[in-house]
Amino acid sequence: MKKQSVGGQAIIEGIMMQSSNYRAIAVRKSNGEIELKKEKIKSWVKDKKIDKIPFLRGSFILIETMIQGMKSLNYSSEFFLEEDEDDEDMIDRLMKKIFKDRANDAIMLVSFILAMFLSIVLFILIPTTLCGLFSSVIKNNIVLNLIEGLIRITILILYMLLISRNQDIKRTFMYHGAEHKTIYCYENDLELTVENVRQFTTLHPRCGTNFLFIVMATSIILFSFFGWPNILLRVVMRILCIPIVAGISYEIIKFLGKYDNILSKIVAYPGMMLQRITTKEPDDAQIEVAIKALKAVI
Repeated sequence: MKKQSVGGQAIIEGIMMQSSNYRAIAVRKSNGEIELKKEKIKSWVKDKKIDKIPFLRGSFILIETMIQGMKSLNYSSEFFLEEDEDDEDMIDRLMKKIFKDRANDAIMLVSFILAMFLSIVLFILIPTTLCGLFSSVIKNNIVLNLIEGLIRITILILYMLLISRNQDIKRTFMYHGAEHKTIYCYENDLELTVENVRQFTTLHPRCGTNFLFIVMATSIILFSFFGWPNILLRVVMRILCIPIVAGISYEIIKFLGKYDNILSKIVAYPGMMLQRITTKEPDDAQIEVAIKALKAVI
């Protein structure tokens, strides 16, 4: 069979894998069994042929990927909701009372909105505000944007280190590692067994962590063209430029996945190092979940 381009995402006690035509979610339930869900991919980006337009496609694919990622996360969480009912807080109970069967979707939507707000505060508002303190002594716009970018990257690294200390997040990072190792095994034409998968690294150039770092680096260059206006204008311009940054970053990620040369390795290196935080060595049970998900889509 012709080898396909595959990608994935770690979810709650499981992994989502996706090829060009199929998406599969494998979740390790509390009783040890692996629940598998497979579906044919329906993509409005592909239907509208947007995926054929370089630079424009990146932001649309990112939105679609985020939506599907949230749905996969939502699906995996349903297996553990009943077990955690005693630990529900007042907000969860209120959401269930209002939205009933759609409560979980509503909770995920609220979580998504809060995450977007937090991202804007952490990676746009705080960096540009802190960097504004240097504007009285530094008059070079390029240097100011470089300092702002370095602050943004520092916040990203500190944030990753902080959340990696949480045990639940650590297990998700282990599943993230299992996803990468399994994809590497497939890309190297080896049989998908635990023994074969175990030998590969957890660091992969097409990872979302790489994408995050490339977004940060691209934004430094792009924002330099807009000078250093007042803080309100800076924040608005940075938010409006998110689709452009995403479009450029997506093309760079595609380049990293397509070529294996000196240039691609240099570009991928910083993001690969960040993956030392966001991926952990998985156990055999987690590798089994990744294998089951990947086999379902190829």
